[in-house]
Amino acid sequence: MTRGRAPRLTEADHAAWAGFTRHIAPRSAGAEAPSPPAAAASPPAAATPSALRTPHRATTHAVPGPAAAPLAIGAPPAGVDRATWQRFRTGKLAALRTLDLHGMTAQRAFHALTAFLRAAHADRVRCVEIVTGRGSRDGTPWADGTGVIRREFPLWLNRPDLRPLVLAAAHPHAANPGAVRLLLRRPR
Repeated sequence: MTRGRAPRLTEADHAAWAGFTRHIAPRSAGAEAPSPPAAAASPPAAATPSALRTPHRATTHAVPGPAAAPLAIGAPPAGVDRATWQRFRTGKLAALRTLDLHGMTAQRAFHALTAFLRAAHADRVRCVEIVTGRGSRDGTPWADGTGVIRREFPLWLNRPDLRPLVLAAAHPHAANPGAVRLLLRRPR
């Protein structure tokens, strides 16, 4: 086999893949396995890169209430007075719990963050700190200096199941972009 070209799949390869995939389907938590669908004549569609990056959607346990505005790290939110925001932004409001995502895969970090925020919110914790890490700076082709977790973190916070839990986000120190403090909403 020459390097640089992928081998072409034969009709037998496509038929074997279609036979395999007709017996599998994604399942949600607690759902029964669906009955196998009818045989598909065409090969399966290729997955898009964005579909491969999106973490598994967990069941939502969002706090009821109005839709929250998108959260930006370091931007003062509505509903927080200036003195509280200043104490929070400068790190003078103590974080009661810390979660270190540094070194985890993106999927594992996402699930850990979700469980951590839900537990902290249920325990009525007001301020938490999340360590995302600064990212890779080793010169590898895929390393852009930000790190996957650090880049995806704001997107995770703005998901419909997590956004209602978080009131504000800020870096505790300008020289440390690898950590983020979150001010959680009080449970109703």
